[in-house]
Amino acid sequence: MTIELKDASKVVRGVTHIKPTSLVMRPGHFNVLLGQTGAGKTSLIKLMAGLDPIASGQILFDGEDVTKLTTQKRNISLVHQFFVNYPHMTVFENIASPLRVAGMAKSEIESRVQEAADILQLGPMLKRRPQELSGGQQQRCALARAIAKESRAVFLDEPLANLDYKLREELREQLPELFAGRGAVVVYATSEPEEALLLGGETALMDDGVVTQFGPTAEIYRHPATLTAARVFSDPPINSAGMTKSGSEARLDTGVRWTLEGPAADLPDGPYTVAIRPHHVMPLAMTSNDVAIDGTVQVTELSGSESSAHFQMGDHGWVSLAHGVHPYKVGETHRFYMDASKAFYFGSDGRLVA
Repeated sequence: MTIELKDASKVVRGVTHIKPTSLVMRPGHFNVLLGQTGAGKTSLIKLMAGLDPIASGQILFDGEDVTKLTTQKRNISLVHQFFVNYPHMTVFENIASPLRVAGMAKSEIESRVQEAADILQLGPMLKRRPQELSGGQQQRCALARAIAKESRAVFLDEPLANLDYKLREELREQLPELFAGRGAVVVYATSEPEEALLLGGETALMDDGVVTQFGPTAEIYRHPATLTAARVFSDPPINSAGMTKSGSEARLDTGVRWTLEGPAADLPDGPYTVAIRPHHVMPLAMTSNDVAIDGTVQVTELSGSESSAHFQMGDHGWVSLAHGVHPYKVGETHRFYMDASKAFYFGSDGRLVA
């Protein structure tokens, strides 16, 4: 089973929500749609699920053109971030509902519901109604319904967004196992880069209705093709600034200089954009080659074992993210250290050059 989009687009009242998009998504791993709110993730899922009409192009399921088929005939499952369960039905009935609509035999329904309930630890709750469940249990019920249906495609639209942190962590770890070996194409939409990395598989980076890059998740993280892709795949946001290369030297407009090495040293002289993720900008020097930069601390945050500092460096707002607790003071100038070996360099067209 594969899902293939061929120049598929979506237009609503003259406004383009999804620009012509071509993708091939396969089973055996998660296919992640990663982008900020409004990037087009839900719109793309609705196109593939048949919930919204396509403006141009085709959608193929295993080579079969399903562009004009209804959602029911596409044999898909969709789990939203909101707990979509029928309040008047028990957990058993909620999980069984698509199987009954399909006219499946009672014995088969009972077998599938029990299997899905066992996988998601819902066995003791099958006689309860949704309002008697916690938020996490309700979302487990929705996931169980998707598993029991054994659909050709499963679309998970930010399914953990409304759960508390502990439940999110627990379900996030379980999700790849839940759908492993079932042969369905699993598409998972998220706005969290960390979630995409944890799920692995392949990721489509989305921005303003466009898929800017698609491929193995870890590879895209390590080698973003464009500055836009690098910004999408970074949380906190990636730091960037205009840079001028002259010989082997790089210079920011703030006066910060460093010696370029590797492929960056071979670039033609001229203007570029340098970008570096916050966890490579530290409050302490890690090596003798780290580049010292000074910035005025604007905001500090302590989250678990990490400290972040948002600081102003000339016209640029940057972020440092470091392990441990660090004594930042808002309004004071602090020295940070950039590991230039971890920097990305982009040309005037925004594409990665080194």
